[in-house]
Amino acid sequence: MKRVVITGMGAVTPLGNDVDTFWNNILKGESGADTITHFNPEKFKVQFAAEVKNFTPEKYLDRNEIKRSDLFTQYAIYAAAQAMEDSGLNFKDFDPFDIGVIWGTGQGGMETFENEVTDYVSGDGTPRFSPFFVPKLIANMASGMISMKYDLRGINYTTVSACATANTAFMDAFNYIRWGKAKVIVSGGSEAPITPASVGGFSSMKAMSTRNDNPKAASRPYDVERDGFIMGEGAGALILEEYEHAKARGTKIYAEMIGAAMTADAYHMTAPHPEGIGAAKAMELALQDAEILPEQVDYLNPHATSTPLGDLAELNAITKVFKGSPNLDISATKSMTGHLLGAAGAVEAIICIKTIQEHVIPATINISKLDQNIPEGINIMTENKKKNVNIAMSNAFGFGGHNSTVIFRKI
Repeated sequence: MKRVVITGMGAVTPLGNDVDTFWNNILKGESGADTITHFNPEKFKVQFAAEVKNFTPEKYLDRNEIKRSDLFTQYAIYAAAQAMEDSGLNFKDFDPFDIGVIWGTGQGGMETFENEVTDYVSGDGTPRFSPFFVPKLIANMASGMISMKYDLRGINYTTVSACATANTAFMDAFNYIRWGKAKVIVSGGSEAPITPASVGGFSSMKAMSTRNDNPKAASRPYDVERDGFIMGEGAGALILEEYEHAKARGTKIYAEMIGAAMTADAYHMTAPHPEGIGAAKAMELALQDAEILPEQVDYLNPHATSTPLGDLAELNAITKVFKGSPNLDISATKSMTGHLLGAAGAVEAIICIKTIQEHVIPATINISKLDQNIPEGINIMTENKKKNVNIAMSNAFGFGGHNSTVIFRKI
């Protein structure tokens, strides 16, 4: 099969709207969390989130694109445009059917849905829905609009696997390229879930932190006092390209994608399997796909959302797979970004690639006291660590029991 490399990256995050700003704030240990501004959260149990700041869609979208798209699509186009600029690709030089878009989102146009239904319910019952209601709402519109903007006519669709979504998109893009079905695929995930219904719904499940008095310290994976995740928003994009194709045009290569896998827990709608059976199998299969041993992995960016059950279930799975490998360092960057849901795996893939490039592993912030139930032999970074990272792994898990793992290697 053909080799697949990463030749471009783009990001819209609570810590910056380009890759360099995002990465620098990760290394500074900044938190993107603060009081919600997208709506008035005064009556909500959870009043904070990790919002994107100073977003100016006009940089990459024209007026009609903005008018006709939900925020999750705007984030997608913005991040994808950055990644394509970064890759140096001139799409006019290639057959447009060789270039595809595989994008992911967990919720799609949540804000559009809420606004349209609210307007209808608050009215006199006369249906006055926008003709853009459905196009703005549906989850596949981000991939569709990216392809339309750049005349990309190859494989095009959207993955939906809750918080494992972006990793699913990357895995599919990876496979299509190595099977010879595409030369280049724009891939990633985007989410704009900071809306009344979304925040209220997750809050009613008791899945989110309620530290309204100290939002920046609320996401605290592995800490004994963690009480749930912080909702985040944004997008991450990668350009996946066939290796020989990238080499022939003389472009820079950030890393090689070498393995990916998915499994299902088949256990519970929202809770992970307590023993991490499905998560462990996803990691094992990804390692087999990459043809590497567990002890070769230098860095793992875990799902680690800061929930009491989820954090430990994943660490149990990691222990089964890596058996206390002294080479494996772990840091949970959702402590800074919050949880971007369907876009989480996208921004965390960028972090993995940057650890390979920059030879530094970022810290997990907000750990005051580690949970005593954490298995022995787990190296959780609470400070930045200089290290020659050759291989990095990223996990993303989602409601419905979806488990996903992707692996990148220095080239």
